Amino acid sequence: MGSGRGEFVAVYGRRRVGKTFLIRQYFKDKFDFYVTGIIDGSRDEEMAVFNEALTEYGHKGEKAKTWMEAFGFLANLLQSKKKREKRLVVFIDELPCFDTPNARFVHALSHFWNSKGAWIDNLFFVVCGSATSWMIKNVIDNHGGLHNRITHEIHLHPFDLHETEEYLKNNGMRWNRLSIIQIYMALGGIPYYLGMLDRTMSVAENIDTLFFSDDAELRKEYPRLFKSLFKDPENYVTLVNVLAECKQGMTRNEIAELPQFKSNGHLTVMLGNLVSCDFVRLYNNGTKQNGGIYQLTDFYTLFYINFCKRRTTDDHYWRNHLDTTTMNNWYGLAYERVCMYHFRNIIRALRLDSIHTEFYSWRSKTSSPGAQIDMVIDRSDNVVTICEVKYSKGDYLLKKSEYEKVLNRISTFEDEKKSRKAIHPIAITTFGIKQNEYSDVFHKTLTMDDLF
Repeated sequence: MGSGRGEFVAVYGRRRVGKTFLIRQYFKDKFDFYVTGIIDGSRDEEMAVFNEALTEYGHKGEKAKTWMEAFGFLANLLQSKKKREKRLVVFIDELPCFDTPNARFVHALSHFWNSKGAWIDNLFFVVCGSATSWMIKNVIDNHGGLHNRITHEIHLHPFDLHETEEYLKNNGMRWNRLSIIQIYMALGGIPYYLGMLDRTMSVAENIDTLFFSDDAELRKEYPRLFKSLFKDPENYVTLVNVLAECKQGMTRNEIAELPQFKSNGHLTVMLGNLVSCDFVRLYNNGTKQNGGIYQLTDFYTLFYINFCKRRTTDDHYWRNHLDTTTMNNWYGLAYERVCMYHFRNIIRALRLDSIHTEFYSWRSKTSSPGAQIDMVIDRSDNVVTICEVKYSKGDYLLKKSEYEKVLNRISTFEDEKKSRKAIHPIAITTFGIKQNEYSDVFHKTLTMDDLF
């Protein structure tokens, strides 16, 4: 804050992750200029709100008709205040909204910063936007007038489990950790969604209210989510639906072979944007041959596609399906995703953070049915740790059939990788493993507490 130069800060992240709240809280709503764009607003509407903000903060002239004029007026407003010792804070929220067709908004913004803003030593210029792909292309990685002009960028990610637990406690929620994980599987660490929870209700009652009741808020959220993030939301929804069908993820080449897509630069951009928006993770398969695997990981999106895409008329759908096979299978898969999202916590719990490790997922290219290991930790001490994730409401009982699957995965992994490293299988459960004749296959067991 005391760098002695103008600061240009870009804050981005998926819709509802708390970007605006963070900035307003940090600066305590004390701005020298603040304006927010209108989602789907016309050029005239965007210009009108900017002119209103200029007037509110002290501009006493005519209204701007172009963005060059608008930023010129903003520069004059700041110039009149720059001699004071106190920093000047400008906050433009939902910046991408102002960039309507043929408006040349980015051109005017870059001219403002290069000719005026950067020369105001006590200026703190903050821009924010949910349309992450636009923010990265036009501001952060801009190749024109804003090239290398951003002094700080903040990619605001969803909460992890620890942050979610703290947030819920601050909101008066006294849930146990299994309940927190169950709600995390449906909402992810999105503060806005978590803020909708009713502390007088159970997890199942909250899910029914938010997703399955009449006018359920989070059922209506889905189409708005992609529309707020991307200029062509239909293409992104199609891509997300394809990835949702493939639990283990797909390579770019596998996606490009589908009739819905073409193997061109646009597909690459779309995949990159989904990664930047925290919807998709890109991981390697333990090799450098396929360019990586794209896997849908956004908890809210996965829950919606699995349970809300085909609308039910049952307002108590979740409560009426507890302990069914469908529900238990979903919990098992969702817990795997929770563990993968918290892989750094797992590495710390295994006390591997002091040595070099590489984390990846692996799937066999030869076995049928295809063996897969969701979490592989390749260590520099000549050991490979493979993680088996098991969800249950109590201590997990490993059956003979599952024991044999573990042994088969290890054998297939060793054959295909041709690695001389020792293989250490571990279990990541909710509460622990019941001891029996098969449980010793695991060298160590972690529980959900290690994820917090």
